[in-house]
Amino acid sequence: MSMIRVRGLTLVYWINEVVSLERIAIIGSSGAGKSTLARRLGEQTGLPVYHLDVLHWKPNWVLISKEDQRVIQKVLVKRPEWIIDGNYGGTLDIRIEAADTVIFLDFKRTLCLYRVMKRAFQYRNKRRPDMHEGNREHIDLAFYRWIWRFPLDQRPIIIDQLEQLSDETEVIWLRTPKDVEDFLNRVKEKDECDESMEH
Repeated sequence: MSMIRVRGLTLVYWINEVVSLERIAIIGSSGAGKSTLARRLGEQTGLPVYHLDVLHWKPNWVLISKEDQRVIQKVLVKRPEWIIDGNYGGTLDIRIEAADTVIFLDFKRTLCLYRVMKRAFQYRNKRRPDMHEGNREHIDLAFYRWIWRFPLDQRPIIIDQLEQLSDETEVIWLRTPKDVEDFLNRVKEKDECDESMEH
């Protein structure tokens, strides 16, 4: 197991022996690849995937109220199995406290910003697969600034919240795209091993 200590918190880069994955919260900056990881992990594990961007944004980029966000997420986390991706710091506690596994995509802001800008041009005036119908991709300078400041404004808050989690919660800290691939490979190996033991 590869780990690092951050302000007293043990965060896992990736794990050689993947523990039981039933309730997974994927968090991190926009552009880190949360939705992509959620889809791929859902395909490998068979767990249902819920994109908060789809659930929280109405057509024409109208965000539902914080109260409605909390209601939706409290219903979701009561289910026995799920993968939920999205940051939404104001409701992060609901997901990470209910999860058995939290995956923190802690990528460099330059990579996240590059990916978001690339995505904006790729899907310009079109809907992304992980967005609600009626929400077309567009260039948003304020959003880009939020991504650039994520390590300063959001990351410390996330780490504070992770520090308060129960020791039973597995925190997987992936810092590069290679870490993500290594993690997915280990999940695949575990699934294949479990299947062989059943036969």
